Amino acid sequence: MSTTHPALRRAGLGTVLAAAAVLAAAGAASAHVTVHPESYAKGATDGVLSFRVPNEEDTASTTKVQVFLPTDHPVLGVLVHPQDGWTAKVTTTKLKTPVKTDDGTITEAVSEITWTGGKIGAGQYEDFDVAFGQLPDDAGQLAFKTLQTYSDGKTVRWIEEAEAGADEPENPAPVLKLTAAAADDGDSTSDTASKSTDGTDGTKSGTVQVTATDASDSTARGLGIAGLVVGVLGLAAAALAVVRTRSARS
Repeated sequence: MSTTHPALRRAGLGTVLAAAAVLAAAGAASAHVTVHPESYAKGATDGVLSFRVPNEEDTASTTKVQVFLPTDHPVLGVLVHPQDGWTAKVTTTKLKTPVKTDDGTITEAVSEITWTGGKIGAGQYEDFDVAFGQLPDDAGQLAFKTLQTYSDGKTVRWIEEAEAGADEPENPAPVLKLTAAAADDGDSTSDTASKSTDGTDGTKSGTVQVTATDASDSTARGLGIAGLVVGVLGLAAAALAVVRTRSARS
């Protein structure tokens, strides 16, 4: 008969449950539809936004993705990258307030992109790339409300916007933060890394500027989560080892 102390057994069980909770929380956070990179400079030109769509269902596949672009602060010069197995439909809207640019006045902008025909299976994700000519310079962030439809008819509405100081909503919309442009941002090349776009589809390949700060922030967050999970799992393993040792001695 085991004489392991009840308090020690409870401690071991509590540690295991804590580890499970951390893993579950990390999984839930990563399951949201997100936009990458997480930030761009205000008024940035010639870049790419990647909408990452994970499949959250075990018994259904994602078969339709709708991304709504803001028209009060429009994204100009939108181009959709061809996606294997998917067909993209682009909807444009007449702007209430035309936007003046160096190339003339823009009166229409893309308001919605819908991808259909493909499939994202359980445990998988898909990145949908969208190039832009220019981001607005009069907003602090852009929310891209998204609808994700599954093969069983279920639709998840990623449309909620977090309020300042409040917890993240259950179904948050992908949000792109717009930061102040650097004072010497004449050619938008300072402190940036180049990412080549694929021109094999016949479109003109170009260079996308992604800030080094964005990359380091994302890496730091990833390492922080990974370190937390590893630490909790280590505590769980240690607690269980002590429990087994006490049981064996008994």
